[in-house]
Amino acid sequence: MRLVSTKSLNENACLAKPIINDNGQVLLQQGVPLTSRMIQRLIELGITFVYIEDELTADVGAKEGISDEVRFRAIGTIKSEFNEICDDLKLKKSFHNARLNQNFAKVIRSILSEVKNNPKALSLLSDVYLYDSYIFTHSLNVTVYTLALALELKFNEKQLMEIGMGAILHDVGKMAIPTEILNKPDRLTNEEFSIIKSHAQAGYEILKDQPNISLLTAHCAFQHHERINGSGYPRGIKGDEIHLYAKIIGVCDVFDAVTSNRVYRSAMLPHEALELLYSGVGTLYDKEIVEAFRNTIAMYPVGITVGLSDGREGIVVKQNNELSTRPVVRIICEDDQKVAPYEVDLMKHVNVTITKCETVLASEKVNN
Repeated sequence: MRLVSTKSLNENACLAKPIINDNGQVLLQQGVPLTSRMIQRLIELGITFVYIEDELTADVGAKEGISDEVRFRAIGTIKSEFNEICDDLKLKKSFHNARLNQNFAKVIRSILSEVKNNPKALSLLSDVYLYDSYIFTHSLNVTVYTLALALELKFNEKQLMEIGMGAILHDVGKMAIPTEILNKPDRLTNEEFSIIKSHAQAGYEILKDQPNISLLTAHCAFQHHERINGSGYPRGIKGDEIHLYAKIIGVCDVFDAVTSNRVYRSAMLPHEALELLYSGVGTLYDKEIVEAFRNTIAMYPVGITVGLSDGREGIVVKQNNELSTRPVVRIICEDDQKVAPYEVDLMKHVNVTITKCETVLASEKVNN
């Protein structure tokens, strides 16, 4: 299968993975030849990348970050609990839910089990799903990334559950933001952005008095937008004033945000998002956290087209878990000429590097 941008799709390309909504309903079946109207609809729905069938990579499969079963159960819990909070806030009722910790703890354990049993570099680009709210999928993705990073940092079981709870609830304060501002398709005004920024304080206020929710979880919501140089919000605290959990969640939050398609900007690819994080090392983010995060994710997802420093072009077909920047590439083009495919393991060819990464290269347009 081949990973391509929806904006680069050609008619009659066939999906290699179905498009599924957050209730598990298949909206577009695998193997369906795409029409121009279908392609336009995918773009309108905010689907940035899809996997399509491709004879050059027919033997290549992309491993999901977590299973569909765990994903849909997690999304269902997040949606249910967040909507209950939202309803109580609209009615100006005090929100108290003694089951909140118990319900989310089950979700965190199931995610943690899957992340532990999947030693491969993590890629959520392989998961093509439609959700009725960005907050739900974002909360799930940040939790998956956070737990993978915490495992890389050798957290113990107690710490994993603590940071998992902080991650899944880090954006709960957005339930207090007016929907018309939260979902505004245009650029926010300064006043509207100030209202959006209030979600960190709101999340803390929602969580701090909840039975069975620790104050540490509340502080993850409070601090995940703080930055080590003091430039973050809501309090502008810096360095060790920010809890380690909040620093970790903050990195995962930014990564998922910029690799997700939004109305006002296109999604970045993982290596672009990593470059963004590295540009903030020492000022916005701790170096050791960003470096550990790099080791947990697939910088070049399976199925993506890459250009190499020696002029060859190919498709990533396998990850090297020891170093996510050095995958196995199936070469399909040399000097702008198609060649019989063969594979190059970049771990064994250290003089060759990836110099470009695109969802379709001009020399190899995808037609099916």
